[in-house]
Amino acid sequence: MLDKLQSIKERFEEIGQLIIMPDSMSDMSKYAKLTKEYKDLEKVVRAYDEYNLVLQNITSSKEILDKEKDPEFKDMAKAELDEQRARKEVLEEELKQLLIPKDPNDSKDCILEIRGGTGGDEASIFAGDLFRMYQRFCEMQGWRLTVLDLTFGSAGGYKEIIATISGSDVYGMMKYESGVHRVQRVPATESQGRVHTSAATVAVLPEMDEVEVNIDMNDVRKDTYCSSGPGGQSVNTTYSAVRLTHIPSGLVVTCQDEKSQIKNFEKALKVLRSRLYEIELARHNDAVGAQRKSMVGSGDRSDKIRTYNYSQSRVTDHRINKTVYNLPDVMDGNIGDFISALRFAENLEKMQAGGLED
Repeated sequence: MLDKLQSIKERFEEIGQLIIMPDSMSDMSKYAKLTKEYKDLEKVVRAYDEYNLVLQNITSSKEILDKEKDPEFKDMAKAELDEQRARKEVLEEELKQLLIPKDPNDSKDCILEIRGGTGGDEASIFAGDLFRMYQRFCEMQGWRLTVLDLTFGSAGGYKEIIATISGSDVYGMMKYESGVHRVQRVPATESQGRVHTSAATVAVLPEMDEVEVNIDMNDVRKDTYCSSGPGGQSVNTTYSAVRLTHIPSGLVVTCQDEKSQIKNFEKALKVLRSRLYEIELARHNDAVGAQRKSMVGSGDRSDKIRTYNYSQSRVTDHRINKTVYNLPDVMDGNIGDFISALRFAENLEKMQAGGLED
């Protein structure tokens, strides 16, 4: 760990010199990257400097205990040694956390996609319940959620709903929700009172900008059509809704949220970039033969991650074997405890993989 910390400090000092170089200051893109890296490393270097100071203080206190004859001075040195040893343990844990590899996408906004899966009408109703759960969670976080496109279920809920979420550390928290969510309950459409099992799929994608995912517009077919659903006088009268088809991949994205065709086009393009990024990332991981992605992090969306059992008021996250018996609270948006536990488990995995855990 100390070797890694020393390398980080050397890089930090190197960036400090590069930032003030004329060629860096004249290139705003390069300057922005350097200042961001400098800021990210600064926390680590400050903790590392304090850690080294604590080690020096421990050494000095030991020397005083070995050489000093005065009992009062020895007591003071022993108290100082105990205090510095306790601080050393705290700093070691802090440094381990700071050395955990960060996902560069964590600070990004995200695209949220929810689709009803197996279970027919009940799956669509459950997809609607999940969407409301995320709406409430976003309100609690102070995030902004904007619906881009939706298809209503015949008995309520949504066959599919796509939204953007913007705010602080959005993808870093929401990424744990990707996967299959299963519900066990008596559906409103069930006349015999039997418990059914249905499912909905949630996909959370980091919102990518134009620089990170470049799309050749010659590969994209744009279609416009009249929007449907709520929206006032422009509904079914103007061709404001946009459908983008990425010909090489076959991906299709639609957006009818805005009354402006231009705004719908821009939003649809954001979704298309994020989906293309996801495909490219999966292709890259397969090509390099990387180890199985963490079951805790943004895993395969086909994985069953959570079960909501209404008769027992039970919610179980299968990735970390965490079960709570407060289903109404969870469905009202209180999913923070799950996300915190998942983040902790993922960080522990990273620490073990990086040799940072004893």
